[in-house]
Amino acid sequence: MIVYGASGHGKVIIEILESMGVDGIEIWDDAVKPPVWQYPVIKPFAKPHNDKKCVIAIGVNATRQKVAAKLEAQLSFGIAIHPTAHISSRATIGEGTVVMAGVMINAESRIGRHCIVNTSASIDHDCVLGDFSHVSPNATLSGDVHIGEGTHFGAGAVAIQGIRIGKWCTIGAGAVIIKDVPDFATVVGNPGRIIKINEKQ
Repeated sequence: MIVYGASGHGKVIIEILESMGVDGIEIWDDAVKPPVWQYPVIKPFAKPHNDKKCVIAIGVNATRQKVAAKLEAQLSFGIAIHPTAHISSRATIGEGTVVMAGVMINAESRIGRHCIVNTSASIDHDCVLGDFSHVSPNATLSGDVHIGEGTHFGAGAVAIQGIRIGKWCTIGAGAVIIKDVPDFATVVGNPGRIIKINEKQ
């Protein structure tokens, strides 16, 4: 498996792949960086990749989207799921997505492509995560919550059942979402309130 990005986020993904028993891990990065543990960091496509799958280890959702668009003609994408995550057999996980330790994903939830479901997040039944979204550590989505493409749902934030959150939103850490959120909104507080709306750059 190729891990694209020699960052702190990349270190977490490397350890997930190790815990999955994945052999032949390679670390790619556009910048010159020191090795990550026993793994040298090499330039993308510096050597034949022998049809290895790739996971993009970039935490910024918009940047991850751009890198995926650049790579998708040349690479296929894998999935990294920590062995301690509980994922319903009736849930679906899109390509390029990473699921961290202690995560719960319940029945009929649909996780999109290149998402991050971070440490100990709880995704209840019938939730939908759009492509390139990120649910942060200890966040909770109650049943039937939909999150749009590219949205970042902050650490410890909570959405009550049935909420719809638009694309490219930022939900602040610890926010409590009790009503729907439009596209491009930044929401903070308990109860959550919109403090600005920005178009995606």
